[in-house]
Amino acid sequence: MVEAVAVDSEDGRAIVRHSAAHVMAQAVQELFPEARLGIGPPVENGFYYDFEVAQPFTPEDLKRVEKRMREIVKQGQRFARRAVSDDEARAELAGEPYKLELIGLKGLSSADDGSDVEVGAGELTIYDNLDPKSGELCWKDLCRGPHVPTTRSIPAFKLMRTGGAYWRGSEKNPQLQRIYGTAWESRERQDAYLKLLEEAEKRDHRRLGSELDLFSFPPEIGSGLAVFHPKGGIVRRVMEDYSRRRHEDAGYEFVNTPHITKGDLFEVSGHLGWYKDDMFPPMEVDGGDYYLKPMNCPMHNLIFRARGRSYRELPLRLFEFGSVYRFEKSGVVHGLTRVRGMTQDDAHIYCTKEQMVGELKNLLTFVLDLLRDYGLDEFFLELSTKDDSEKFIGADEDWAEATAALQEAADESGLDLVADPGGAAFYGPKISVQAKDAIGRTWQLSTIQVDFNQPKRFGLEYQAADGSRQQPVMIHRALFGSIERFFGVLLEHYAGAMPPWLAPVQVTGIPIADQHAPHLEKVMELLRERGIRAEVDESDDRMQKKIRNAQKQKIPFMLLAGDADVEAGAVSFRYRSGEQKNGVPIAEAIDEIVRAVEDRVQV
Repeated sequence: MVEAVAVDSEDGRAIVRHSAAHVMAQAVQELFPEARLGIGPPVENGFYYDFEVAQPFTPEDLKRVEKRMREIVKQGQRFARRAVSDDEARAELAGEPYKLELIGLKGLSSADDGSDVEVGAGELTIYDNLDPKSGELCWKDLCRGPHVPTTRSIPAFKLMRTGGAYWRGSEKNPQLQRIYGTAWESRERQDAYLKLLEEAEKRDHRRLGSELDLFSFPPEIGSGLAVFHPKGGIVRRVMEDYSRRRHEDAGYEFVNTPHITKGDLFEVSGHLGWYKDDMFPPMEVDGGDYYLKPMNCPMHNLIFRARGRSYRELPLRLFEFGSVYRFEKSGVVHGLTRVRGMTQDDAHIYCTKEQMVGELKNLLTFVLDLLRDYGLDEFFLELSTKDDSEKFIGADEDWAEATAALQEAADESGLDLVADPGGAAFYGPKISVQAKDAIGRTWQLSTIQVDFNQPKRFGLEYQAADGSRQQPVMIHRALFGSIERFFGVLLEHYAGAMPPWLAPVQVTGIPIADQHAPHLEKVMELLRERGIRAEVDESDDRMQKKIRNAQKQKIPFMLLAGDADVEAGAVSFRYRSGEQKNGVPIAEAIDEIVRAVEDRVQV
């Protein structure tokens, strides 16, 4: 039975994009007959296809491929599905070594590498592209489908870029050439998406980090390892200090743990069995293996276990800005949002089962309120649970109880909740807070995970009111995800124009002439006494150049002074937006700036 799918639904867009990937592969093989086919799945907002070719594709090649794709679409070739046996598929695709490998994966394919779009556990199918008039075969590909009826049903598409990609995502395999594209149900939707990409490019935190002198990635240090410059260090410190104050008010206790540990600790926690591929290789010390820690939780467990615990101490909330290290593949490292060394605002809450639901509700409220303080205010939640695969540990009844508690907390928040089957951590289910930024993109930020397994593996206990020894529930929580990632998200959300309380320089004084600088320096000193980060631009640049420099540095407030301002004990007040007020008394100007910082307003 064939069911209709709306072209403007997520399923409909995926079918359009998958079909566009096939048209692209056909165009590539017609223009480059030696090209061997890899995998071509639909992905979020687009599609890609991998090819083995002698030379990397050039921008001119992409133009030729896109032109040929438009001819194929206009021709209206018909997609026709047919089932084949394994032997028939091998015979028809004898010249496609990567397709032959996929046939051997029948029943073992994975969404992680895109191979599930080609083969599954059932029968193999080949999709033929047929000439609409003669019915002759134009092209074919191993594929599970589905596809649009004809190539004319691909309303809008565009090829975006090329890049290298290892076959099935493994560095042990050959590197292929990948072509990325986007496809939509209408030209209007595609134009809107391309406009969004243009705006996103302007907000790219990597470019802003360089322009605003906030951070860099020196190649001498290594991929995915950032250094923060003085101005970036100010932003980090302000972010962290405010978070610390909020955590103190919420009853958290601060701890610190080392960067490396014996490998035995991660044997106990389960990370070496379930997470080793994402950890840096071990270093041998004193005849044993030591690892850079990818998580803080095992060490927090040792703090809990360091002495006897009573039910009167629970919930016990431990908090740490802890540096962790993860061996992300080079292809996914991306600025501050995907790094190899990061600082997590990591908390672990130990509570009784009776306290679990209430603690989760309070925790989710705390997380959302704090994210709002940083200027994010549009959220939805994702509930990640286990599936039937073998990548999870622990008893089913524990998982069910933990999942139910998270579900209840999520329901009470009133936010939309999206299911994510199979997306849980290996030790327990989690809620992820998804935040939308100023241009509508979604970022995964805070995570809250319930864990019955690590307390069991570490033998954690507390003495209950009846004198018995009970196992606590462990709740993992990273509010920002990591300081680095959250820094990058905020930088893009604000397009570099951080609100005054987060701006590295909050006020700059701009004298109209050199003789006005002492007047402004006195004003800056008064501001600094009120905790404001203020400086005078005493460079040799002309006044208009100084204003442009301050605007490029996205400084929230500019205070200008000329003869009239000096005589009146005033300043001319210029905002980042370009709005200006003249003759503002010094005390009034200082009060306005201090209020804007204290109230965390955006200007």
